[in-house]
Amino acid sequence: TKLDFECSLARDVIDLCCKVQPDLATLVPERREEVTTEGGIDAIGNRRAISDTTRRLYDAGIAEVAVFIDSDADQIRAAASTGANAIELHTGEYANAKSSDGVERCLQSLADAAELANELGMRVHAGHGLDLNNYSAFREKIPHLTEVSIGFSVIARSLLIGITEAVCEMKKLVNG
Repeated sequence: TKLDFECSLARDVIDLCCKVQPDLATLVPERREEVTTEGGIDAIGNRRAISDTTRRLYDAGIAEVAVFIDSDADQIRAAASTGANAIELHTGEYANAKSSDGVERCLQSLADAAELANELGMRVHAGHGLDLNNYSAFREKIPHLTEVSIGFSVIARSLLIGITEAVCEMKKLVNG
């Protein structure tokens, strides 16, 4: 298995992350009033803090650091400038799109973002709202994808069919 420690830039959280030594640390925005993350971190406004945190995580022996980010070219360039070696594209807008035009617009934006991140030498992850119903179209359109975060979907589905079946079902879909 692979442990992805999703964390804010808060010093005490980064201290814990460095102690845990996950395979991957994903830097996410944190707003106390949120139940779940509703958008990417502001890599432009937080460039210095992300750079300092990324360096600290690497120094602690964590090999992969991702920035959870919206599919905005300027934000992706800023994330790349921090030294992080991956991005996790926020897919919430895609997952919540109601019309076929909205879905296509989101997929194009995410595909463009994945291309740019790859050109900048970053690995491409994605997550937020991906599930059995929307993953296939997403995977078909998004290049350079190396990882997806789909835990919530699997756990929610497991309430109906059990954890083993839910994991197998999603694994089969992801692996094609």
